Amino acid sequence: MPSFDIVSKVDAQVMDNIMNIVRKEYVSRFDFKDTKTEITFNKKDLVINITTENEMRLNSLIDILRARMIKQNVNPTCIDLSKEHYASGLMVKQELKIKQGVDKDTSRKIMADIKALKTKATAQVMDETIRVTSKSINELQLVLQLVRSTDYDLPLQIDNMK
Repeated sequence: MPSFDIVSKVDAQVMDNIMNIVRKEYVSRFDFKDTKTEITFNKKDLVINITTENEMRLNSLIDILRARMIKQNVNPTCIDLSKEHYASGLMVKQELKIKQGVDKDTSRKIMADIKALKTKATAQVMDETIRVTSKSINELQLVLQLVRSTDYDLPLQIDNMK
């Protein structure tokens, strides 16, 4: 029976490469010359820590990061910017988490949209992935079109197509 998985994941090695490029870029920029700016990436927890002197530089670093992610074909909406920056002495710090997996609310929305298509395709939530199965490949293609055309505030990928 044909099936595919709907997932939201970011490769840690690709993100590490992006972080190295971002470091090289801000070191060579004039507006970051002689500053105490530091950007680190924790591969295990998928967390980016930014420490800089003011809010303007913080926003510049986030913009550089987004631009590099787009160039590396990584969707920048996977960065969770909901946590506000905070002051630590003379420095400004922000922690950016990389979203992994499809959360429960988004999976409910996707499941409801698949059911609203009124096809014989069935969807199951399996941890942080959604498996869609059907007897007909055409029905699966309809679901694929739906998932790609709808914005769920998560970068979704199609994986394990059988």
